[in-house]
Amino acid sequence: MKKTVKYLLLFSTMLLFACTFSVQAKEASSVSGLEYERSMELSYAEEFSVDYYKGGYALITIADNDKFLVVPEGKEAPENMEENIAVLKQPLENIYLVATSAMDFFVSLDGLESIRLSGTNENGWYIDEAKKALKDGSILFAGKYNAPDYELILGENCSLAVESTMIYHTPEVKEKLEQFEIPVLVERSSYESHPLGRTEWIKLYGVLLGKEEEAERVFKEQEKRMESVLSENNTGKTVAFFYITTNGLANVRKSNDYVSKMIELAGGRYIFENLGENDNALSTVNMQMEEFYAKAKDADYIIYNSAIDGELQTIDQLLEKSSLLKDFKAVKNGNVWCTGKNLFQESTGLGVMIEDIHKMLSGEGDSLTELTYMHRLK
Repeated sequence: MKKTVKYLLLFSTMLLFACTFSVQAKEASSVSGLEYERSMELSYAEEFSVDYYKGGYALITIADNDKFLVVPEGKEAPENMEENIAVLKQPLENIYLVATSAMDFFVSLDGLESIRLSGTNENGWYIDEAKKALKDGSILFAGKYNAPDYELILGENCSLAVESTMIYHTPEVKEKLEQFEIPVLVERSSYESHPLGRTEWIKLYGVLLGKEEEAERVFKEQEKRMESVLSENNTGKTVAFFYITTNGLANVRKSNDYVSKMIELAGGRYIFENLGENDNALSTVNMQMEEFYAKAKDADYIIYNSAIDGELQTIDQLLEKSSLLKDFKAVKNGNVWCTGKNLFQESTGLGVMIEDIHKMLSGEGDSLTELTYMHRLK
């Protein structure tokens, strides 16, 4: 007994020492010249962190690699700061926004005026505020991620480029922007495994824009919507989520994808179990229609993904893509739904999407006007 107590005390002492050492190391190594205060509490997001320092400074770290020091207006970055930390001085202006998933964060935070340049033209946006801004010229199209208009970007005094991970396919573009002393923040919300982890990235943009309270409010609203669904009984209903490619293949989400998890959180069961989870970094898998038929024909509900080839309105339009679908249980029972194109650009609406799926599964969403991100095919 005495020996056990001795080992427990020794273990506790070692644990306390390790924690103390970790905090001290963090304070000493994160940003020289600044005094560490605290870290942002995150509920679901794992791809970024925020550490706060005295004086209103904040250090953003993305994927344990890229670091950005947000410097309050009127202040300067500390001297002799680590070279691997990019400096972002508030207020951030004339942002070049390439990552489409981030636009909704700026809109939700009433921060659209911080964006001057877009990597998507007017016709590529499904967010009304973004379309309007491109149309009236308050935001200018500055070229796609792989072909930016450097002259325009420099002429507009761009302070930050927010890129998607597609930029890694053209590293020379990232290098060029950085040569022009334009920091490049690579948006990784799509790498979050939990749906609300994606939405929680609004807190990062709240730090950039100095609107952290607003960001917390938006996030909590979506979390509350999800939690209200979690309090309901699991329906046990099965769901297939897919679209038909131009080659006639069924493109389906992997079992560990965030869409699959939204179905589970909504009280359903994703029809594909253990599908391609460890194959590669892609979130989807292509299947021959015969294989898709064998695995998904008995699904209680099917949701057609409109993101690639457009929204469907009728079951006949769906059957034109593959006649095999007419034998699906969900088609026979009229339980066929289609997403709206805005779903994948509205990152702050995932709690609402979980609600939509739950209403579909529980029979509460029969009205075509009742759901936000889906509609039933006629």
